Amino acid sequence: MKIDIDHLFSGQDELIHCLHIIGQKGENAGYETYIVGGIVRDAFMGKAITDLDVVVIGDALTFAENLAKGLKTGPVVKFEQFGTAMIPYKPFRIEVVTARKEVYQQDSRKPDVTFTDLTEDLRRRDFTFNAMAIDIRPKHYGNFYDPFNGIRDLKVAVIRTPLDPEETFYDDPLRMMRAIRFASQFSYRIADTAFEAIKKMAERIKIISMERVRDELIKILMSSKPSIGLILMENTGLMPLILPEISAMKGIEEKNGFAHKDVFYHTIQVVDNVAALTDNLTIRLGALFHDVGKPPTKRFYPNQGWTFHGHEETGARMFEVIGRHLKLPGRQIKEIRKLIRLHLRPIAIAGEEVTDSAVRRLRVEAGDSIYNLLTLCRADITSKNPEKVRQYQKNFNEVENRIITVEEKDKLRAFQSPVRGDEIMQFYGIKPGPLVGKIKSLIETAILDGIIPNDYDTAKNWLMENKDELLKKASESQ
Repeated sequence: MKIDIDHLFSGQDELIHCLHIIGQKGENAGYETYIVGGIVRDAFMGKAITDLDVVVIGDALTFAENLAKGLKTGPVVKFEQFGTAMIPYKPFRIEVVTARKEVYQQDSRKPDVTFTDLTEDLRRRDFTFNAMAIDIRPKHYGNFYDPFNGIRDLKVAVIRTPLDPEETFYDDPLRMMRAIRFASQFSYRIADTAFEAIKKMAERIKIISMERVRDELIKILMSSKPSIGLILMENTGLMPLILPEISAMKGIEEKNGFAHKDVFYHTIQVVDNVAALTDNLTIRLGALFHDVGKPPTKRFYPNQGWTFHGHEETGARMFEVIGRHLKLPGRQIKEIRKLIRLHLRPIAIAGEEVTDSAVRRLRVEAGDSIYNLLTLCRADITSKNPEKVRQYQKNFNEVENRIITVEEKDKLRAFQSPVRGDEIMQFYGIKPGPLVGKIKSLIETAILDGIIPNDYDTAKNWLMENKDELLKKASESQ
């Protein structure tokens, strides 16, 4: 079958030009040269092309070197063990590989790679819609290979594997996460046989490095409706193996007529709500883990029902371990911990009359994360009562407006005591030590409570006028 490549990539002149160069280089070298996988799939789906995957039947490393010279780019990044080379060529990332197949052995975290022909290369790919290839050599330009009916599966929006799914997932267990990721990104259905194979093979995900699993999880979270992927992870048994803390939130317990809501399904609704508001990954991760402290803090009181007292503090501590497990950057872990720890505060303020003092304290504690926190808290309103949601959203608007007003008025962006520690020591005739810090905290509290403005001269006068009382309070709190 022939494909009109220039029509398929209509309007992408630079890409077409690049394909002609690659195809000519392949023909000159005597190598079969194909575009495969994501570029072919995305072209048929009408998506923008950013990655250009090329398979050659020959030495991909040598071919990539020659291609880089023809494209006047470089240097080439080589992965000799895998017969793969990366060429940095804006606006595309070009990957050139030798036709191959990869198999993970029973307990190995590294695949065995063997080189092969196009048919075997396609057979060993993850899904049928990624097992399509187009020849780009001038004499064979547009020859289309679709041995597993990937086009059909794109049309009916189903995720199938070229081989028996158990064999496909055995070869590379990360494909189980990739199936779920594509289901979440494309709103596709995983074929029943593949779904059952994931359930059966789920334990095998343990041999894959956490970095690779995390990357797929992030892609699920960054999809337009992450709940699709998160529910599939739970229902296939992958979630308990990757994030048991999230699985632990599932279920409703009833006692003496009291029942709590299912925290898992509440959480994924919050994640979807956040996804509708922002593409910020940190906030989406904060949404996924904001109630992670509820299972270990759940308690039942006969006259009160179920409580989760302190779950925000417990969850923040838990995420320190979870974040390291996921190999997240330290700065991101720190911010997500802050979002978890503070996620109840704006909701509490929004539910009552907003005072400047409450706003000051929240603004100072949240720091630069304040607007990320407010976005998370807006998403956390999942009541089925439309009037209640409307009232909370209205109050949140008031909180946001008050934050802007107060922070401008009180200069809270980089809040700290306007009187420095060395001045406190001089005014009070005290030596360096904890007492100085306690007095600074008393100044900051006075500002946050609105007793004095965030102003040096006023704070200094207040410090001197209340010397004896402040020294006494600071000494008693040590």
